[in-house]
Formats: sequence, structure tokens, C-alpha cells
Amino acid sequence: MTRIAVQIHPQLADYAKIRDTVMRVEEMGADVVYNWDHFYPLYGGSPDENAGKHLECWTMLGAWAEQTERIEFGALVTCNSYRNPNLLADMARTVDNISGGRLILGIGSGWFEKDYDEYGYEFGTKLSRLRDLEAALPIIEERLAKLDPPPVRDIPILIGGGGEKITLRLVAEHAQAWHAFGSLETFAHKSSVLDEWCKKIGRDPSTILRSIGVSPGAVHHGDEYVALGADEITIGITGPDLDLDPIEKWIAWRDAA
Repeated sequence: MTRIAVQIHPQLADYAKIRDTVMRVEEMGADVVYNWDHFYPLYGGSPDENAGKHLECWTMLGAWAEQTERIEFGALVTCNSYRNPNLLADMARTVDNISGGRLILGIGSGWFEKDYDEYGYEFGTKLSRLRDLEAALPIIEERLAKLDPPPVRDIPILIGGGGEKITLRLVAEHAQAWHAFGSLETFAHKSSVLDEWCKKIGRDPSTILRSIGVSPGAVHHGDEYVALGADEITIGITGPDLDLDPIEKWIAWRDAA
């Protein structure tokens, strides 16, 4: 069955509203709930660029681990640049233990320059950030294997992005899930490139869950995404309203299918 994931953009809303929305998403029967890893709103804020309410990613995930019972959850995606990889592995292990084994470790190379500038991280270049991610992934895997107590389960690593030379190779080498963006045609193309990387390293491509971010109102395209190999449909919602009406339609589509 295709999974329905909800990405709650942790911006422009108080935490009480976000917390209530997470509970409602779980009660509605969604399979996964994500947030994102930024320090400022990406859109929809005040006239000042990227201004408005915003809350930190991993502190929030720790709270979600306690408040939920069934649903899987994680960041879509953690920015590799913001935390030492050994520390990130320990954070992930701890949150996974709190939740009883429901964390997804979403990770990417980062891109939002204001986050870097305001918090004192070196922005570098797209290539340098990808190389940093490439170096961090084995460290994360090694640390997860050393920690006591260990994670409750083998924490699935989800890598977000569509870069064909590096990102999709890293998915094939390290990830249990891949998150994509874009049109049906883009998804089909990137998915085929991922298949080729799997072939090159000798991995069965069916062992990688494929998630696609879609417009809330695009439920009429759901069957097309599934036909192209999407295992998970991800719908983003944002504050202040965090409207769940589209999620109801997507869950009804999943259940009917």
C-alpha cells in the first residue's frame, strides 16, 4: 500500500497548533509525519524576507517521539551542515529510543543560505556541501553501530534531492529511502537514474523506498505517481492554519486504492 506522509512546515504557527496537528495527522491514519530543518520561514512570512515564527527541528522531533504512538516521523530533511555527524547519530538514536523505534533519519546537504549566514555556518558551494554529506554518512552509520543502548531498529536513512552525479549515488550507497521533488516526468527520470546507480553498485533498487513531494490538491495524479514507482506520497502543509482537508482526501485515495 502506498504510504501517505504529511510534512508540517514548522513556521508561522505556535507550537500548540503544531502539536495538535501532529495528533490529528496520526488519528487520521497517515503513515508518516515530517518537519524540516531550517531556522527561518521559507515563505509566507512578514514583508521582511523570511521573517516570522519558526521552531527548531530536532527539539521538536523529541517531543513528537513522546506524544505519538504509531506514526513514523522524522525531518524532511536534516541539514548535514548544522550538526557534527557523531552527534547527529546520537540524537537520532536517542529520539528513536524515546519513540520505540519509529524515527526516519532524513538528511540532505543543505541549501538555504540565510540559515548558514545567521547561525555562523560556512555556506561553501553546492559541491562542497555534497562532499561534506558524503563524508558524514559513513560516520553516522559507524556511530549508530557503536551506541549503547543501540537504536530500537535499524534507523532508515532517507536522503532528499535529485542530483544525478552525487546525490543519487549516495542514495544507492547509503539510504533506505529517497525523497524527490518535481513533476511526474522529473520523478520518472530521476528514479531511472537511481536505478542505474543501484545497478552499478550491485544493489536491488526495490530495496529503496521512493517518496515524492506533491501539491496538496494533486490527488487526481496519485495513481500516476504510483504507476511510476512512488511508494510514499508526501504533502506539505504550513502555518498558521495547517489545513488538513487535503490530507483527508489523500488518505481516502490511499484507502480506496
